[in-house]
Amino acid sequence: MKFTFAFVASALVLLASTTAPAQRSDLLIADFEGQDYGAWKTTGDAFGPSPARGTLLAQMPVSGFQGQGLVNSYFKGDGTTGTLTSPPFQIERQFIRFLIGGGKDAEKTCVNLLIDGKPVRNATGPNDKPGGNEALTPAAWDVTEFAGRTAVIQIVDQAQGGWGHINVDHIVQTDRKLPALLANVTREITVAKRYLHLPVKTGAPKRQMTFSIGGKVEREFEIELADAEPDWWAFMDLTPFQGKRATLTVDKLLEDSAALASIDQSDQIKGAENLYREKLRPQFHFSSRRGWLNDPNGLVFYQGEYHLFYQHNPYGWGWGNMHWGHAVSPDLVHWKELPIALYPDQHGTMFSGSAVVDWGNTARFQTGEEKALVCIFTAAGKPFTQGLAFSNDRGRTWEKYAGNPVLPHLVGGNRDPKVIWYAPHKKWIMALYLDKSDFALFASPDLKKWERLSEVAIPGSSECPEFFEIAVDGNSLNTRWVFYGGDGRYLVGKFDGKTFTPESGPHTLHHGNCWYASQTYTDIPPADGRRILIPWGQMATPGMPFNQMMGLPVELTLNTTADGLRLSANPVKELASLRAKTRTIQAQPLRPGENPLATVTGELLDLTAELVVGNAAELGFKLRGVPVVFDAIQQELSCRGKKAPLKPVDGRIRLRLLVDRTSIDIFGHDGRLYMPMGTIVPEDNRTLEIYAKGGDARINALEIHELKSAWE
Repeated sequence: MKFTFAFVASALVLLASTTAPAQRSDLLIADFEGQDYGAWKTTGDAFGPSPARGTLLAQMPVSGFQGQGLVNSYFKGDGTTGTLTSPPFQIERQFIRFLIGGGKDAEKTCVNLLIDGKPVRNATGPNDKPGGNEALTPAAWDVTEFAGRTAVIQIVDQAQGGWGHINVDHIVQTDRKLPALLANVTREITVAKRYLHLPVKTGAPKRQMTFSIGGKVEREFEIELADAEPDWWAFMDLTPFQGKRATLTVDKLLEDSAALASIDQSDQIKGAENLYREKLRPQFHFSSRRGWLNDPNGLVFYQGEYHLFYQHNPYGWGWGNMHWGHAVSPDLVHWKELPIALYPDQHGTMFSGSAVVDWGNTARFQTGEEKALVCIFTAAGKPFTQGLAFSNDRGRTWEKYAGNPVLPHLVGGNRDPKVIWYAPHKKWIMALYLDKSDFALFASPDLKKWERLSEVAIPGSSECPEFFEIAVDGNSLNTRWVFYGGDGRYLVGKFDGKTFTPESGPHTLHHGNCWYASQTYTDIPPADGRRILIPWGQMATPGMPFNQMMGLPVELTLNTTADGLRLSANPVKELASLRAKTRTIQAQPLRPGENPLATVTGELLDLTAELVVGNAAELGFKLRGVPVVFDAIQQELSCRGKKAPLKPVDGRIRLRLLVDRTSIDIFGHDGRLYMPMGTIVPEDNRTLEIYAKGGDARINALEIHELKSAWE
């Protein structure tokens, strides 16, 4: 292996020289890990009552700090001002080092070293115009001349408006000079194994990294490289590059960083022995092996496989580097992750979209007996455009269409094409988000040439449109069309091949806290006929090498209710295949102070219940410590701060509750209430409780099914 440290003098960011030997140990001034600021004194409101725990409300993601806490004067936004001042300390080392980010103003957003009340050193964040980022980076002052003097550190936020805040963390006295930050550091390798392993430190400064073969950039991405011990290892699939000589380049790297040297290759991903068994790994919700996951994309069924594509950052715990991850399942329960389907290209990163089977070969992509699978995606470049990719081997390999983009930029952040086949007119229909709350419909005979048809507005909704036809009360001769955006607020209406005409809505599909940007499957055979939906389950998994999950697959039905036509959602029937053990609780009264489930425990659970409310004021469950509460007075169900109406039918409520490690999915009255809740269920609590308060209720029926892991 060959290492090269190549940089141009004008591109070199030199913060200090190399580290001197035989140094004294560092003296910590502040790491801001406490519950308050301790002896530090605050004025004004900008710094809040205590150190921040990362990103604050409405702030761009903050990275590069150490531990859990930092100084972040974005408290209540950029309008607040104030100061934060340390207690006096004696200068006993050559340097004071710290991490800093935020606004760039030497008077109003800065850190000062004060001696005898006067500033003798000053530092600021890097941002003084729109754009930028919230990453903290290392800084240092040489304080040799002040040895033995008494000093204080003052952190200042006297600015309002854009970048009117300052971020600071981990202030130490040290004899260690700050290492130089080198530009365009490279390493050469010969590709000999399947996976390249990249060390990641979540929250570290983002670096731009490229992987090149023969001078051609094959992969390019941002990554929070770990200069020392990584939090986890990301991987890159090297299958297309076997036997070739490759160059890894990092745009900026500290000269003492071990990041490049620690990169290695193997035929298994690091941590494979613990894969799907990690502490916060959902056990029957899909999550990616490594990295970030968000919107489901390209849900399509073909040749016995459900394809699940998804927005994916393979190289980070947070959002970014949007690729299309890919997994397949025979039953919507047991998933196999395949190689990444779509990589960023010259048109941009790969934002959301959909997939279809081109049964009639309208796009002329088919080359063999297999029908072509076609993905329609947003290329999030400057500007956003829509493109195609296709596969002739059941989705195992993908090729971008040479004629991309097939739909040029129209307005704003136009994105997220949802495409379906409209048989009556023998044409493809695309629903596309335009801007604000506006969507548009387009038509094409071949997926390549698109004609604008009409517009659809959903007040309060945006992006990720979904558009489909569905039977009313299961009658395929009586159908309606449903249109909704990323938040699931849906319209019910009719479609004539050109214009969608709403008849009612917007209505609320779900009442949960971890549901967004859902999509439904195309090309499910008519003999099955189900409309199956998967949402993004917005639930963070701190400390894990993966982040976020997919929501449970549910079957949608459109039913006649007293309020009109409404969608219901129920877990797909295939989930019952995970039931390993069933406990049936006999019908009995439920009185205050009693718990018929006192001897029942479990980790992964599927509960079904029919309860008679009686004269109880409240009844409900505590599922491994998480309350699910029915308020009989208000006639609403609540969990973790979310509430949803649930009116008893003939004095009864019917519930189905599914408990995973990071979620509780709640369904009421056969799916009329749909409430997916993200919550980290206490690992050490396996208890169950059913209770009544303020009066007696009754258990009519109650079954508790213990579930197997879908990953076994």
